[in-house]
Amino acid sequence: MPHRYFTTDVWPAEGRAFLRGADAHHLARVMRARAGDQVILCDGNAVEYTATITGFGEDEVEFSIQEGYPSAAEPTVEVTLLAGYPKQDKLEQIIRHGVELGCSHIIPFFSRYCVAAPKKEDQKNVRYNRIAYEAAKQCGRGILPDVGMPLLNFGAVCRTFDQYDLVLFCYECGGAPLRQLLADTPAPEGRPLRIAIVTGAEGGFAAEEAEAASAAGAKTVGLGPRILRCETAPLAVLASVMTLTQNLE
Repeated sequence: MPHRYFTTDVWPAEGRAFLRGADAHHLARVMRARAGDQVILCDGNAVEYTATITGFGEDEVEFSIQEGYPSAAEPTVEVTLLAGYPKQDKLEQIIRHGVELGCSHIIPFFSRYCVAAPKKEDQKNVRYNRIAYEAAKQCGRGILPDVGMPLLNFGAVCRTFDQYDLVLFCYECGGAPLRQLLADTPAPEGRPLRIAIVTGAEGGFAAEEAEAASAAGAKTVGLGPRILRCETAPLAVLASVMTLTQNLE
């Protein structure tokens, strides 16, 4: 299978494309690619191109490209994971596996019962987006999912809810069936259904946070009789959403 790379330096009208920076170095120096070798290039907007290497430059690789085609890897729903900021490397797991399962955006947040506290978030965000980038390449995504800077309190989380068609607030005290909530939310015409999945950190949510989420328009959903870890819950719900919207078939 040809290697995959993301690049915005794609010129379909001219039949040319370029790969620059670290990925160009990887292809030319590590993979020891030669003129005539083929790779798959993705423009980050779910369009892919079969590309043939035509030359090498200083820190760049040049290609001729065939006509682009839609990526088959992108789901029909646009899912954002709003994840309570966990401790240790659990957020990295959520990012990596969330991208594999099809989420488009990941936004961590701090809330009342978070164990973690903000620290060097600018530096961490660079690493988190690199993890998302590598996961997207590995699993064949057609877009580059992004990791946002963390929201500093749950009020800031609630103020984002009007961006979505459906907000699923995952609460240990139970809620409506996920299947029914998805069935009751029709897809808008002309764009994917935008879904937010909100899960807590190790300490879960305070009662007033649950009330605030409901008041802001979120639908409270239960996760079954078992207690899921904070790194398991967002992935379990994401996988369920993808299954129920026929995106794991």
